[in-house]
Amino acid sequence: MSRAQAGPIRLLIVDDHPIVRDGLRGVFAGDPDFEVVAEAADGLDAVRVAETVEVDVILMDLRMPGTSGVEAITRLRERNHPARVLVLTTFDTDRDVVAAIEAGATGYLLKDARRDELIRAVRAADAGQPVLAPSVAGTLMGRVGAREPGGLSPRELDVLRLVAAGATNQAAARALLVSEATIKTHLIHLYNKLGVRDRAAAVAVAYQRGILG
Repeated sequence: MSRAQAGPIRLLIVDDHPIVRDGLRGVFAGDPDFEVVAEAADGLDAVRVAETVEVDVILMDLRMPGTSGVEAITRLRERNHPARVLVLTTFDTDRDVVAAIEAGATGYLLKDARRDELIRAVRAADAGQPVLAPSVAGTLMGRVGAREPGGLSPRELDVLRLVAAGATNQAAARALLVSEATIKTHLIHLYNKLGVRDRAAAVAVAYQRGILG
């Protein structure tokens, strides 16, 4: 079902600064493709709200009093919450980036992003496509750059290209005429070879190393 049929992308804004939440709400105000359905001031409140209000994408700050953004992402993933999490923060340090991506964030954007970049990132995150600010991709690259993974097989490259294009495991399985279990196995193998733990990091590293162009 397309987004036009499903209605607007429902957003939860999580930030401990009210002025930031107001600013983000203003970015999406008046656009029928988006609806800010709730706000939260910390990670614990974000998890609570996400479990009571239907949301598609969570704009998550990282460093907040009490429960951090990474902790909130971890709890949401442990509970198999379907919402995509797009980190929106001022920090792009190795520690912050890797922790958020490994916790399960779909994307990582910095607060100095332009309005059009943010809107594109939210749309991509809603579609399950990895979203990484350029500096964040560089940070991930630095994290794994010293590793020399084995070469990817032709089929692993096929899977990686589909993932980079935003394909789900189910869609990739249909495209390659294999089972979803086979796609998951290929993903595990290519994660190991690239020295990463998830789809977003795999795509970022593949672009940085020229595996994808």
